[in-house]
Amino acid sequence: HRSMSTYDVKIWDPKKIGDTAKGRWRVRWAVAGREHCRSFAAKPLADGFIATLKAAIADHQPFEETTGLPTQPGHAARPRTWYEHARAYTEMKWPDQAATSRRSSADALTTVTVALAPRRRGAPEPEVLRRALFGWAFNPGTRTLDPPAGIAAALSWVAAASQPVAALEDPKTLRAVLGACARTCAGKPAAATTQRRKRAVFYNALGYAVEQGLLGANPVDRIQWKAPEVAETVDRRVVASPAQAQALLAGVRAQGPRGAHLEAFFGCLYYAAMRPSEVVSLRETDCHLPARGWGRIDLAASEPRAGRGWTDDGAAHEARGLKHRAEHEMRSVPIPPDLVALLRAHLQRYGTGPDGRLFRTARDGAIQQSTYSAIWQSARTAAFTTAQHASPLARRPYDLRHAAVSLWLNAGVPATEVARRAGHSVAVLLKVYAH
Repeated sequence: HRSMSTYDVKIWDPKKIGDTAKGRWRVRWAVAGREHCRSFAAKPLADGFIATLKAAIADHQPFEETTGLPTQPGHAARPRTWYEHARAYTEMKWPDQAATSRRSSADALTTVTVALAPRRRGAPEPEVLRRALFGWAFNPGTRTLDPPAGIAAALSWVAAASQPVAALEDPKTLRAVLGACARTCAGKPAAATTQRRKRAVFYNALGYAVEQGLLGANPVDRIQWKAPEVAETVDRRVVASPAQAQALLAGVRAQGPRGAHLEAFFGCLYYAAMRPSEVVSLRETDCHLPARGWGRIDLAASEPRAGRGWTDDGAAHEARGLKHRAEHEMRSVPIPPDLVALLRAHLQRYGTGPDGRLFRTARDGAIQQSTYSAIWQSARTAAFTTAQHASPLARRPYDLRHAAVSLWLNAGVPATEVARRAGHSVAVLLKVYAH
């Protein structure tokens, strides 16, 4: 039986299969009235396949009725560029990523794409190009929006100027990208954690290129480039003593009405070793506060801040489960009478928001990091000597959590119980708090 070929081709727009974020995209087309169908994990992949079919039509290639494909599948096609691939990779990862991870991934892909952009006349200013890539090209949440004229021009330029993915087979090109991941925009060495994060995103994006058949193997594996070591243990200098922690809480309380509202917020960091994102989401129903003695906080959620452009609902904070825990898994933390008293006094004075939230803005929204960070810096100034203020001692609110865990360990609380309260594995706990 000989397959018949024809120029009678009809293509429909891609359609999403399923209502969930993880749904696939289906492409339907017909050749001589015979329908064909393929599904793809992301819309850019479906669009790319349709573009291939339309390019064949434009080249006057006949299609086979049995396969639905052009009779010349080997016809030379324009190779996929890094920019196109990076956007497709972003679309693929977006539905399953946390908002903070989406932002970090976009930051890394921006660094890589700028490093791969040719240095030629007519190129947009580096800052404009970075804004266009970070806020628009690698943020699928903006797909339905029209970018400003300058941003649109920058995106058009990089789409036309981007190198093919295959160019990354060149060790010299790869080293240039890895070198960019190791530097800040000002050309200074980036923090070790930043270098590792950007390299990991780049490596994963190249792995996706291998999966898509754009590369034979991940070329980074052939490069002798080692990311710098990242300090995994807590710096002893940041850990406040009990007396210093008490002074800091008093310093917070002394910062006027906003400070008084946040005293119990910082108390949760110190007495319960909670993460700031966990305290932001704390509700009255999570707290068991007896009139006397020890109480308990049952944690089941956190709200890390990523920015409005990176969450699914447009909120600055993303409602998520606990870090390193399965969805809906709870962590119960016993709290001493000091924190019980702080929380009872807070509830009596301020009540809760409509959703039961303890710490909130004047409009009953989630408390902002900029707000509690500013209060913290003022409290350090009030509570510390000049030498202490200039040191790393409790420089960040998060350091109160380090103080809590260190105090428990030094008090003889078993490592398994400390790890459970803090939401760590025992291995991570002993590594981080080795000193």
